[in-house]
Amino acid sequence: MKIRNDQLQQHLAQNTLAPIYIVSGDEPLIQQECCDLIRQKARDKGFNERILLQVDGNFDWETLQEHTNSLSLFSDKKIIEVRCQNNKFNEKASKILKACGESPILDNVLLLITPKLESATQQSKWFKALEKSGIFIPIWPIDAQHLPRWIKQRMQQAGLTATTQAIQLLTERVEGNLLAASQEIAKLTLYAENQHVTEETINACVADSARYSVFDLIENALAGSINHCLRIFNGLKAEGIEPAVMLWAITREVRTLLQLIQLQREGHSLEQAMQNQRIWEKRKPLIRQALKRNSEQSLEQILMSAGQVDEAIKGLSEDNIWSSLQFLLLKLVGVSVTQDFPQ
Repeated sequence: MKIRNDQLQQHLAQNTLAPIYIVSGDEPLIQQECCDLIRQKARDKGFNERILLQVDGNFDWETLQEHTNSLSLFSDKKIIEVRCQNNKFNEKASKILKACGESPILDNVLLLITPKLESATQQSKWFKALEKSGIFIPIWPIDAQHLPRWIKQRMQQAGLTATTQAIQLLTERVEGNLLAASQEIAKLTLYAENQHVTEETINACVADSARYSVFDLIENALAGSINHCLRIFNGLKAEGIEPAVMLWAITREVRTLLQLIQLQREGHSLEQAMQNQRIWEKRKPLIRQALKRNSEQSLEQILMSAGQVDEAIKGLSEDNIWSSLQFLLLKLVGVSVTQDFPQ
């Protein structure tokens, strides 16, 4: 059975404990909290022995089989926690996990913790066997649109009230990093006067913990989000990202856009062209926006300018590397830059 992470507490409150739990996702805070709830419920019901298995490239899946079949040394009930570093499962893993799902042992709780599982994996025989006997909890990231509401709920749970402006400011400070948000809220319970949070409270005690990647940068550039794009750019620069990495990401995206234009010229529809380039469904709206703003000529100019940035990175010119990279981004975003090239 599949449930949302916010339904887990209600499920456990019904005094039920499934023999198998799959907690899958790429948001560490929510994943950790779900696992904590399951562990606590298991301990309350007498599952006092905990076996932790770390799955890496050298892991022998027969170890799991041995633990599921062996009697506990210290009690008659045990939690077997399997932490997977990736979402790939070989033939032996599939076979053993399928057996665990088909014949669950009531004196064991199997807690399988994985990164996000792809749809194809969720259709596999071993996964279906586990899900049929247990509970699947997919963890979805909190996007920018829903993050303020999540922060507000967390503050209320901590006994805090806050102004709309304070919530928005905290959202900006910790964007994308729920663990940092949770830590800052815990700190606010100590600093907030009368447990009420204002903008002044946030400015006084909350650090800027925004978590960005070069992929966030490119997605915002494709979307034409100027202010957000520059914020991420400055954040990455401050974190010490290598200019060559940023240049690679920009030029790769520009070449993809040019390839799409070429395929359309050859008679393909844009949808066919995007399928040809294996563009994910989620990114297609961003690609469409970028193509509306950028002509083939403007994209070619970005590539030419990128060549000059590459020379600067290699020390072959005295151009300002970061100003030049910012210039490329602004062109991709669609800002009209009058100067030929920043120095």
